[in-house]
Amino acid sequence: MKPRTFTRRQLFAAAAGGALAAAAGRARADGGGNDYDAEADLRNLRLADLTEGGRRFTLISPRYQNADKPIPLVVFLHGLGETTNERLGAYAWLEKYGLGLAWQRLKRAPIERTSKRGEWTDARLAEVNADLAARPFRGFAMACPFMPNPKGAPDHDAYAKWLETSLLPRVRKETNVHGDAARTYLCGVSLGGYVSLEMLTRLPSHFGAWAGVQTAIGTWAAEGYAQRIEKAGPKPMLLLTSTLDHWKTSSEALAAAFTARAMKHELRVVPGPHDQPWLREAGTIESLHWLDRLDRSEG
Repeated sequence: MKPRTFTRRQLFAAAAGGALAAAAGRARADGGGNDYDAEADLRNLRLADLTEGGRRFTLISPRYQNADKPIPLVVFLHGLGETTNERLGAYAWLEKYGLGLAWQRLKRAPIERTSKRGEWTDARLAEVNADLAARPFRGFAMACPFMPNPKGAPDHDAYAKWLETSLLPRVRKETNVHGDAARTYLCGVSLGGYVSLEMLTRLPSHFGAWAGVQTAIGTWAAEGYAQRIEKAGPKPMLLLTSTLDHWKTSSEALAAAFTARAMKHELRVVPGPHDQPWLREAGTIESLHWLDRLDRSEG
Protein backbone atom coordinates (compact mmCIF):
# COMPACT_ATOMS: atom_id res chain seq x y z
CA MET A 1 0.00 0.00 0.00
CA LYS A 2 1.32 3.46 -0.90
CA PRO A 3 2.10 5.51 2.22
CA ARG A 4 0.07 8.54 3.12
CA THR A 5 2.35 11.52 3.53
CA PHE A 6 1.44 14.94 4.81
CA THR A 7 2.41 18.39 3.67
CA ARG A 8 3.38 21.06 6.18
CA ARG A 9 0.04 22.79 5.60
CA GLN A 10 -1.91 19.57 6.15
CA LEU A 11 -0.06 18.87 9.38
CA PHE A 12 -0.78 22.39 10.59
CA ALA A 13 -4.45 21.97 9.72
CA ALA A 14 -4.52 18.69 11.63
CA ALA A 15 -3.43 20.53 14.72
CA ALA A 16 -6.10 23.22 14.34
CA GLY A 17 -8.50 23.49 17.22
CA GLY A 18 -5.69 23.04 19.76
CA ALA A 19 -4.45 25.70 22.11
CA LEU A 20 -2.55 28.69 20.83
CA ALA A 21 1.18 28.74 21.40
CA ALA A 22 0.92 30.71 24.65
CA ALA A 23 -1.77 28.42 26.01
CA ALA A 24 0.27 25.40 25.00
CA GLY A 25 3.22 26.81 26.88
CA ARG A 26 1.08 27.21 29.99
CA ALA A 27 -0.21 23.66 29.64
CA ARG A 28 3.34 22.35 29.44
CA ALA A 29 4.40 24.45 32.42
CA ASP A 30 1.53 23.08 34.48
CA GLY A 31 2.31 19.52 33.41
CA GLY A 32 -1.17 18.86 32.04
CA GLY A 33 -3.14 18.78 28.86
CA ASN A 34 -2.37 17.18 25.50
CA ASP A 35 -0.55 20.02 23.78
CA TYR A 36 0.62 18.23 20.64
CA ASP A 37 1.44 20.75 17.90
CA ALA A 38 2.03 19.02 14.56
CA GLU A 39 3.64 22.07 12.99
CA ALA A 40 6.21 22.51 15.75
CA ASP A 41 6.72 18.93 16.90
CA LEU A 42 7.31 17.58 13.37
CA ARG A 43 9.64 20.34 12.25
CA ASN A 44 12.34 18.81 10.00
CA LEU A 45 10.69 15.39 10.34
CA ARG A 46 8.81 13.31 7.79
CA LEU A 47 5.65 11.50 8.87
CA ALA A 48 4.18 8.57 6.95
CA ASP A 49 0.96 6.78 7.94
CA LEU A 50 1.26 3.17 6.76
CA THR A 51 -0.54 -0.15 6.91
CA GLU A 52 1.21 -3.48 6.48
CA GLY A 53 0.01 -6.97 7.19
CA GLY A 54 -3.33 -5.63 8.40
CA ARG A 55 -1.90 -3.30 11.05
CA ARG A 56 -1.35 0.44 11.06
CA PHE A 57 1.83 2.26 12.06
CA THR A 58 3.47 5.63 11.70
CA LEU A 59 7.01 6.08 10.44
CA ILE A 60 8.90 9.22 11.43
CA SER A 61 12.29 10.03 9.93
CA PRO A 62 14.55 13.10 9.77
CA ARG A 63 14.33 15.26 6.67
CA TYR A 64 18.03 16.07 6.93
CA GLN A 65 19.03 12.42 6.52
CA ASN A 66 21.70 11.74 3.90
CA ALA A 67 19.91 9.49 1.42
CA ASP A 68 23.07 7.43 0.94
CA LYS A 69 23.75 6.91 4.64
CA PRO A 70 21.52 4.53 6.63
CA ILE A 71 20.49 5.41 10.17
CA PRO A 72 19.35 3.29 13.12
CA LEU A 73 15.71 2.32 13.59
CA VAL A 74 13.75 2.37 16.84
CA VAL A 75 10.41 0.56 17.21
CA PHE A 76 8.22 2.19 19.88
CA LEU A 77 5.35 0.30 21.56
CA HIS A 78 2.57 2.25 23.29
CA GLY A 79 0.58 1.71 26.47
CA LEU A 80 -2.73 0.11 27.41
CA GLY A 81 -4.92 3.16 26.82
CA GLU A 82 -4.41 3.07 23.05
CA THR A 83 -4.86 -0.68 22.48
CA THR A 84 -8.50 -0.38 21.42
CA ASN A 85 -8.04 1.87 18.39
CA GLU A 86 -5.46 1.55 15.61
CA ARG A 87 -5.29 5.27 14.96
CA LEU A 88 -4.76 6.07 18.65
CA GLY A 89 -2.08 3.42 18.92
CA ALA A 90 -0.16 4.44 15.82
CA TYR A 91 -0.10 8.08 16.94
CA ALA A 92 0.24 7.61 20.72
CA TRP A 93 3.95 8.29 20.96
CA LEU A 94 3.68 11.29 18.69
CA GLU A 95 0.51 12.93 19.97
CA LYS A 96 0.34 11.82 23.62
CA TYR A 97 3.85 10.93 24.74
CA GLY A 98 5.71 13.88 23.21
CA LEU A 99 7.94 12.02 20.74
CA GLY A 100 8.23 14.90 18.29
CA LEU A 101 8.54 17.49 21.05
CA ALA A 102 11.33 15.48 22.69
CA TRP A 103 13.13 15.28 19.35
CA GLN A 104 12.97 19.05 18.89
CA ARG A 105 14.20 19.76 22.42
CA LEU A 106 17.14 17.38 21.99
CA LYS A 107 18.07 18.84 18.60
CA ARG A 108 17.91 22.36 20.02
CA ALA A 109 19.75 21.78 23.27
CA PRO A 110 20.27 22.96 25.93
CA ILE A 111 17.08 21.47 27.29
CA GLU A 112 15.05 23.75 29.53
CA ARG A 113 12.29 22.86 31.96
CA THR A 114 8.74 23.31 30.64
CA SER A 115 6.99 21.82 33.69
CA LYS A 116 6.69 23.02 37.27
CA ARG A 117 6.33 19.48 38.63
CA GLY A 118 10.07 18.88 39.10
CA GLU A 119 10.79 16.03 36.69
CA TRP A 120 14.26 17.47 36.03
CA THR A 121 16.66 17.81 38.95
CA ASP A 122 19.35 20.46 38.58
CA ALA A 123 22.05 17.80 38.51
CA ARG A 124 20.40 15.64 35.85
CA LEU A 125 19.51 18.58 33.61
CA ALA A 126 23.11 19.79 33.76
CA GLU A 127 24.39 16.28 33.04
CA VAL A 128 22.19 15.78 29.96
CA ASN A 129 22.95 19.24 28.59
CA ALA A 130 26.70 18.77 29.07
CA ASP A 131 26.50 15.47 27.21
CA LEU A 132 24.50 17.04 24.37
CA ALA A 133 27.00 19.89 24.12
CA ALA A 134 29.81 17.36 23.75
CA ARG A 135 27.89 14.99 21.47
CA PRO A 136 24.89 16.58 19.73
CA PHE A 137 21.75 14.51 19.25
CA ARG A 138 21.97 12.57 15.96
CA GLY A 139 18.56 10.94 15.65
CA PHE A 140 17.17 7.85 13.95
CA ALA A 141 14.05 6.57 12.21
CA MET A 142 11.08 5.81 14.48
CA ALA A 143 8.36 3.25 13.79
CA CYS A 144 5.29 3.45 16.04
CA PRO A 145 2.94 0.52 15.40
CA PHE A 146 -0.50 -0.15 16.79
CA MET A 147 -0.26 -2.82 19.47
CA PRO A 148 -3.33 -4.81 20.57
CA ASN A 149 -3.70 -5.85 24.20
CA PRO A 150 -2.28 -9.39 24.28
CA LYS A 151 -4.20 -12.11 26.10
CA GLY A 152 -1.42 -14.68 26.22
CA ALA A 153 1.48 -16.37 24.47
CA PRO A 154 -0.34 -16.95 21.15
CA ASP A 155 -0.99 -13.20 20.84
CA HIS A 156 2.66 -12.47 21.60
CA ASP A 157 3.74 -15.01 18.99
CA ALA A 158 1.46 -13.45 16.38
CA TYR A 159 2.66 -9.92 17.11
CA ALA A 160 6.31 -10.99 16.98
CA LYS A 161 5.68 -12.60 13.61
CA TRP A 162 4.08 -9.38 12.34
CA LEU A 163 7.04 -7.31 13.53
CA GLU A 164 9.46 -9.70 11.87
CA THR A 165 7.70 -10.35 8.57
CA SER A 166 5.66 -7.17 8.04
CA LEU A 167 6.78 -4.12 10.02
CA LEU A 168 10.57 -4.36 9.79
CA PRO A 169 10.71 -5.24 6.07
CA ARG A 170 8.24 -2.46 5.21
CA VAL A 171 10.15 0.15 7.19
CA ARG A 172 13.39 -0.83 5.50
CA LYS A 173 11.66 -0.51 2.15
CA GLU A 174 10.30 2.96 2.97
CA THR A 175 13.43 4.59 4.41
CA ASN A 176 17.17 4.01 4.53
CA VAL A 177 17.79 2.33 7.87
CA HIS A 178 20.35 -0.25 8.91
CA GLY A 179 19.31 -3.82 8.28
CA ASP A 180 21.21 -5.39 11.16
CA ALA A 181 20.00 -6.05 14.70
CA ALA A 182 22.88 -4.09 16.26
CA ARG A 183 21.33 -0.82 15.06
CA THR A 184 17.67 -1.77 15.41
CA TYR A 185 16.29 -0.92 18.84
CA LEU A 186 13.09 -1.60 20.78
CA CYS A 187 11.39 0.74 23.26
CA GLY A 188 8.09 0.28 25.09
CA VAL A 189 6.16 2.17 27.73
CA SER A 190 3.98 0.63 30.46
CA LEU A 191 2.08 -2.24 28.77
CA GLY A 192 4.33 -1.66 25.79
CA GLY A 193 7.32 -2.20 28.07
CA TYR A 194 5.94 -5.62 28.98
CA VAL A 195 5.15 -6.51 25.37
CA SER A 196 8.55 -5.27 24.22
CA LEU A 197 10.19 -7.69 26.67
CA GLU A 198 8.14 -10.49 25.16
CA MET A 199 9.21 -9.37 21.68
CA LEU A 200 12.86 -9.14 22.74
CA THR A 201 12.85 -12.73 23.98
CA ARG A 202 11.12 -13.95 20.83
CA LEU A 203 13.19 -11.92 18.36
CA PRO A 204 16.64 -11.62 19.96
CA SER A 205 18.35 -11.65 16.57
CA HIS A 206 16.29 -8.66 15.36
CA PHE A 207 16.90 -6.08 18.11
CA GLY A 208 20.23 -4.88 19.47
CA ALA A 209 19.04 -2.81 22.43
CA TRP A 210 15.97 -2.41 24.63
CA ALA A 211 14.52 0.51 26.59
CA GLY A 212 11.67 -0.17 29.01
CA VAL A 213 9.80 2.89 30.27
CA GLN A 214 7.70 2.38 33.41
CA THR A 215 7.49 -1.28 32.39
CA ALA A 216 4.27 -2.97 33.53
CA ILE A 217 5.34 -6.39 34.76
CA GLY A 218 4.95 -8.12 38.10
CA THR A 219 8.05 -8.25 40.30
CA TRP A 220 7.73 -12.03 40.25
CA ALA A 221 8.36 -12.03 36.47
CA ALA A 222 11.74 -10.28 36.65
CA GLU A 223 13.78 -13.42 37.23
CA GLY A 224 12.26 -15.22 34.26
CA TYR A 225 12.85 -12.32 31.88
CA ALA A 226 16.46 -12.01 33.03
CA GLN A 227 17.03 -15.71 32.37
CA ARG A 228 15.49 -15.56 28.91
CA ILE A 229 17.34 -12.40 27.88
CA GLU A 230 20.66 -13.73 29.21
CA LYS A 231 20.19 -16.91 27.20
CA ALA A 232 19.53 -14.88 24.04
CA GLY A 233 22.73 -12.88 24.46
CA PRO A 234 23.77 -9.60 26.11
CA LYS A 235 22.70 -6.21 24.75
CA PRO A 236 22.33 -2.67 26.13
CA MET A 237 19.19 -2.23 28.23
CA LEU A 238 17.58 0.79 29.88
CA LEU A 239 15.14 0.54 32.76
CA LEU A 240 13.50 3.95 33.07
CA THR A 241 11.00 4.51 35.86
CA SER A 242 9.84 7.32 38.13
CA THR A 243 9.59 7.94 41.85
CA LEU A 244 5.78 7.63 41.91
CA ASP A 245 5.47 4.97 39.20
CA HIS A 246 3.28 2.14 40.51
CA TRP A 247 5.52 -0.24 38.50
CA LYS A 248 8.75 1.15 39.98
CA THR A 249 9.45 -1.95 42.09
CA SER A 250 9.12 -4.07 38.95
CA SER A 251 11.85 -2.12 37.15
CA GLU A 252 14.00 -2.34 40.27
CA ALA A 253 13.44 -6.10 40.49
CA LEU A 254 14.40 -6.53 36.85
CA ALA A 255 17.51 -4.40 37.37
CA ALA A 256 18.46 -6.54 40.37
CA ALA A 257 18.04 -9.71 38.30
CA PHE A 258 20.24 -8.23 35.57
CA THR A 259 22.87 -7.20 38.13
CA ALA A 260 22.95 -10.71 39.61
CA ARG A 261 23.88 -12.00 36.15
CA ALA A 262 26.32 -9.20 35.36
CA MET A 263 24.10 -8.16 32.45
CA LYS A 264 24.80 -4.67 31.10
CA HIS A 265 21.95 -2.29 31.90
CA GLU A 266 21.10 1.14 33.26
CA LEU A 267 18.41 1.86 35.85
CA ARG A 268 17.26 5.46 35.97
CA VAL A 269 14.61 6.83 38.33
CA VAL A 270 13.18 10.23 37.38
CA PRO A 271 11.00 12.32 39.72
CA GLY A 272 7.28 12.13 38.95
CA PRO A 273 4.22 9.89 38.51
CA HIS A 274 3.15 7.33 35.92
CA ASP A 275 1.38 9.61 33.44
CA GLN A 276 1.64 11.19 30.01
CA PRO A 277 2.77 14.65 31.21
CA TRP A 278 5.77 12.90 32.80
CA LEU A 279 6.58 11.32 29.45
CA ARG A 280 6.22 14.62 27.60
CA GLU A 281 8.43 16.53 30.02
CA ALA A 282 11.21 14.04 30.73
CA GLY A 283 10.50 10.34 30.11
CA THR A 284 10.54 10.47 26.32
CA ILE A 285 13.58 12.75 26.25
CA GLU A 286 15.48 10.38 28.55
CA SER A 287 14.54 7.45 26.29
CA LEU A 288 15.61 9.16 23.06
CA HIS A 289 18.81 10.46 24.63
CA TRP A 290 19.82 6.99 25.84
CA LEU A 291 19.01 5.38 22.49
CA ASP A 292 20.99 8.04 20.66
CA ARG A 293 24.10 7.38 22.79
CA LEU A 294 24.29 3.73 21.68
CA ASP A 295 27.32 2.62 19.68
CA ARG A 296 26.49 2.79 15.97
CA SER A 297 29.47 0.82 14.71
CA GLU A 298 28.65 -2.35 12.85
CA GLY A 299 27.67 -5.15 15.18
